[in-house]
Amino acid sequence: MKITRLRTVVVDLPIEPPIVSAIFAIRSTSCILCFLETDQGLVGEGLMHAINGLRVKVLHEMVRSLEPLVLELDPTLSGSVNARAWKELNFLGYEGVTIQAMAGIDMALWDLRGKAAELNVSRLIGGVRQEVPVYASGGLWLSSSINELQREAADFVAAGFRAVKTRIAPGKREAMVARVRAVREAIGPDIGLMVDANQQLSVPEAILLARALEPFNLTWFEEPVICYNHEGEAAIAAALDTPIASGETIHTHRGILRMLQLHAADILMPDLQRMGGPTEFLKAGALCEAFNTPISSHLFSEMSLPLLAALPNALYLEHMPWFEPLYGQRLVLDAEGRAIVPTAPGWGASFEPAAIARHRVA
Repeated sequence: MKITRLRTVVVDLPIEPPIVSAIFAIRSTSCILCFLETDQGLVGEGLMHAINGLRVKVLHEMVRSLEPLVLELDPTLSGSVNARAWKELNFLGYEGVTIQAMAGIDMALWDLRGKAAELNVSRLIGGVRQEVPVYASGGLWLSSSINELQREAADFVAAGFRAVKTRIAPGKREAMVARVRAVREAIGPDIGLMVDANQQLSVPEAILLARALEPFNLTWFEEPVICYNHEGEAAIAAALDTPIASGETIHTHRGILRMLQLHAADILMPDLQRMGGPTEFLKAGALCEAFNTPISSHLFSEMSLPLLAALPNALYLEHMPWFEPLYGQRLVLDAEGRAIVPTAPGWGASFEPAAIARHRVA
């Protein structure tokens, strides 16, 4: 079997109502769908995205430039793509758009290999489990009032989730504590509760706020300071009993390794796109295991789920529903609120042609 073509399609998925985070408002996510077609009819699927469509053209052009790496390739030799790409990308560097474009190619290669072997990606790797703990991340934003926070949190629990995440921002500490208290009251003591500062605090602010939130028994305190301040993250982690989670803005397993070496966080959360795809994501997972550090995923629920199922140190799958409109199936939870790993070949979930046509842009 040989790859004959890289086909790309750009779609725009509106987010209604718009999300207000501590960084910016999110109105939509533009996705670049990558399809690797073969001479035997099998097609591998991958996905990259750009919030609010910003610089999606740059990302699209970058992934198109990588097509020569996969033409005429036997998908079972997909490791050669990364090896050659690392040489070609040296001049432009190993962070940012170069690596993120590689992610779409690598995702599609893993999907293709799974389909060729008639195995789900989790079993292609060698699964550890068939269910993965999951938390609801698609709500509890800063734009919600206290009453709205409590309704949303209760709805997540009613839907079967056993963990949820809310957001905080710089400002009056008492106001942020009140928001987290409201969510804890709505979900009760037995549901996991994560808090995300979206990189907007200083080190002293983060320590003071996290200490004020200790009565609410947080599962973790996420991204308290700007992503490149690993020394600051390490200082916060050392000062607190509440676990610190970070790493979603880090590129490749080498970035994760540096965080581990600096003890920057108690929980690492690699992003499948910023890692450069599943190959780098799995390397990051193995490094975290070597450092006795659990990992969680960031976005890309449909593709992160099979990968986490093959990692013994996987802690949580983030469920963010942004990409769900593209798929013909939704996340399925078991009675314990865990995400059930699909068994269908490849990623176990495929893009729906009708959904692509509905959201396609020029």
